[in-house]
Amino acid sequence: MKVLAVDDDVSSLLVMQTMIRTLGHVCHTAVDGDDAWRAYGRHRPDVIISDWDMPGLSGSELCHSVRTLDLDRYTYFIVVSSHDTPEDTVNGMYAGADDYLVKPLRLAHLRARLIAAERVTTLHSRLDRQRSILESQNRQLATAASIDPLTGLGNRRALDQDLQVLAARVARYGHSYCMSLVDIDYFKSFNDTYGHPAGDRALREVAAQLRHQARSGDSLYRYGGDELLCLFPEQSLETATTAVERMRSEVERLGITHADNPRGVVTLSAGVTRMDADQLRNGYDALKEADEALYRAKAQGRNQVGVSVGAVGL
Repeated sequence: MKVLAVDDDVSSLLVMQTMIRTLGHVCHTAVDGDDAWRAYGRHRPDVIISDWDMPGLSGSELCHSVRTLDLDRYTYFIVVSSHDTPEDTVNGMYAGADDYLVKPLRLAHLRARLIAAERVTTLHSRLDRQRSILESQNRQLATAASIDPLTGLGNRRALDQDLQVLAARVARYGHSYCMSLVDIDYFKSFNDTYGHPAGDRALREVAAQLRHQARSGDSLYRYGGDELLCLFPEQSLETATTAVERMRSEVERLGITHADNPRGVVTLSAGVTRMDADQLRNGYDALKEADEALYRAKAQGRNQVGVSVGAVGL
């Protein structure tokens, strides 16, 4: 263990240092409370063995400062004093100390305290590691709860949260965003012809291509079944439509065989709309507009991008 020995009496400090090293521990020293506080910041010891009555920071003040800073770790604190009364011991414990030693120090007494200190600090380290693992697992679970397991895109839960955030930004800061609802053409017949495992693979490939074409600030979600949704923050209707048209074209170029599609390959239809401060509405109203634009694109022959009537001219 790393031990910080603190005493304003040089002779007592040398004796303490020698004993600590004899017991096989690394020892740093400080000659008063202020020096000890600086040494604590430099070395972050496992154990502090400190005189109680010192110039500068007293042992009590040093202990309190350590306890205040020790939020992510635990430093075992042992009081050293020439006073040997129950009241002194209790006062030290109330100040935050873990144990008590009386001068002059004896090696056997110090050994016993350091054995206890090692057990306690080891336990705290184990608990800290377990807490870190648990926090990491909780973060992973929170992330997984917002991800569609098939495509790796955001799921409906993530979309609901993000739509609320974006709508608030539109209302409060005047931001704008565009939305596109994308549908794989004739996907039911694809599943009927090639089977659902093949349909899952096709959906993953399409999602990966959309992710590849999206900008770093864009967000993609699996809205449901073969429907995917794209959010384009701070884009005009024209640039968003161009982006979706590029996605449509690149998916067609993948060349995923689809005998029931007139093109002979998997294609997309999409609807695009825009939401901004000049036309305040919630995200689900915008979603409905994108769905209506998608429906028109499919009615006009599929494999194309439709634009919301309400968004044109914004």
